[in-house]
Amino acid sequence: MDRFDALQAFARVAEAGSFTKAAQTLHMSKTTVTQLVQQLEARLRVKLLNRTTRQVKITADGAAYYERVVRLLADMEDADTSLSSALAAPKGRLRVDVPSPLARLILMPALPAFHERYPEIQLHMGVSDRVVDLIGDNVDCVLRGGEVTDPSLVVRHVGDLQLGVYAAPSYLQRAGTPQHPGELDDTHHRTVGFMRSRSGKVAPIVMQRDGEQLEVQGRHVVAVDDGNAYLAAGVAGLGVLWLPQYMANEHAARGELVPLFDGWQFDPMPMYVAFPPNRHVSAKLRAFIDWVVELMAVHAPLASRPGKPNS
Repeated sequence: MDRFDALQAFARVAEAGSFTKAAQTLHMSKTTVTQLVQQLEARLRVKLLNRTTRQVKITADGAAYYERVVRLLADMEDADTSLSSALAAPKGRLRVDVPSPLARLILMPALPAFHERYPEIQLHMGVSDRVVDLIGDNVDCVLRGGEVTDPSLVVRHVGDLQLGVYAAPSYLQRAGTPQHPGELDDTHHRTVGFMRSRSGKVAPIVMQRDGEQLEVQGRHVVAVDDGNAYLAAGVAGLGVLWLPQYMANEHAARGELVPLFDGWQFDPMPMYVAFPPNRHVSAKLRAFIDWVVELMAVHAPLASRPGKPNS
């Protein structure tokens, strides 16, 4: 039995709650992962995991052992990255998950410079607007817009996206140009709905002007849970959009989208990097986070907020 492989297999099964998921993320067969954990339990003479046909649950002894194993694995990685060569050139596979519009418009165009700086980092980038299970899916970190509500995650505020309301000329020709946001609740106006991935509820538009704050739900004929599809629906004239300005800029410059409600203001959408508290911040993860911070400083600089430090 390779003790390192066994410890890694046990930690991954404990995190994922599944031998199958652990095997996938470790690029091993399920049989190999099962045998490694069984061999570890036999060596320790302790049952670490309770297995049923539906789920895998960690035992009390297993939970205590897991905490020490995670620290040990982190220390081992620390020992590797403490070498000057490793610090100079972070390397290895890094799994991240990012929103689809941000990937298409900001991250992908900048990736050549990232890989020129860190040629030994292999990025596996999940691109979606869904909420991922960082531990279960073995994701090192996620980049997300909006408040992070999971208190178990370590979160870093890296930027603020400025927002705006837009509509396609074809929509405005058909429905007329609204002069006040409240008109979006009129029966003849339509919005494009953006669904929150967990609840499936459509997010409202919230804005303010001269002390007046307004929340508009609107009426939609289509609602989606993907940013690129949301933008495409608005450009196609299916309704009024509420979205980050960086997504609309090119289309507005070409006349495919028209900004609405001049003078109305929106709270910026915060951008966060989040990762599990037990996930060691390796040199490659730190390099990626620092790169994201640099990008956001250009495309979505932190906005000053009364009573809140920009950190």
